[in-house]
Amino acid sequence: MNHDKTKGFTLIELMLAMSFIAVLLLAIALTIIQISAIYNRGLTIKDINQAGITITQDLQGSISNTSPFSIANPGQAGSHYIINKDGGKITGGRLCLGNYSYIWNYGKYVTLTDPSEVNTYTLGTSKEINLVKIVDPGSNYCLFDNSKYPTYYYISPTNAVDLLDIGDHNLAVQSFIVSSPSSSIDLATDQELYDIEFAIGTNNQTALQADTNGNMTECSAPNVVGSDPTYCVVDTFDIVARAGNGVE
Repeated sequence: MNHDKTKGFTLIELMLAMSFIAVLLLAIALTIIQISAIYNRGLTIKDINQAGITITQDLQGSISNTSPFSIANPGQAGSHYIINKDGGKITGGRLCLGNYSYIWNYGKYVTLTDPSEVNTYTLGTSKEINLVKIVDPGSNYCLFDNSKYPTYYYISPTNAVDLLDIGDHNLAVQSFIVSSPSSSIDLATDQELYDIEFAIGTNNQTALQADTNGNMTECSAPNVVGSDPTYCVVDTFDIVARAGNGVE
């Protein structure tokens, strides 16, 4: 009498095989998630760097084609530099260069709508201001005169160009500082140097922390509640531009 000597898998062998496959699939899934996170972070860094380069080149071009301008006493008569404030908090600013003006809100305050606290488009325009360049030959957007309240506070969307496309990464200006040391003025050539430092980054405020100046220019450490080490990115750009080049 013949007996079939073919042996099947035991239950233990099947469980071991299934466990191995499960671990393998989990490892593959975690690897894919990690690669995807690295890829998305890379895209965010690329977008921030590209935006920074575009803004840098635009600012340098505009400043080089204008005469030296005053940035002393921001928000007062004669200054071409405005710092918007809500109480003691800086919410954004304006820089008027004669032909063009640059207007921005910091990421934390972009969604505010009170024109006395942030830069806001004229009534009836729901779009928010992040960083825009606008045709402004008379530097009207830096006038600080109560009789010109609508002119100073409200921004016309006409001829306003967005310089920071938030895209899928919700980018925002996190700081923007303009300075010019007195030693940078060249009386012989009527030229002046200006230093502009600005930070661009993702705008998840719970994942950001303030620097020594109170600006949200740093990502929180991974062990901090609300941190987002996978997607939080902030980069600072520091440029020097000379006003008076080619200006007759």
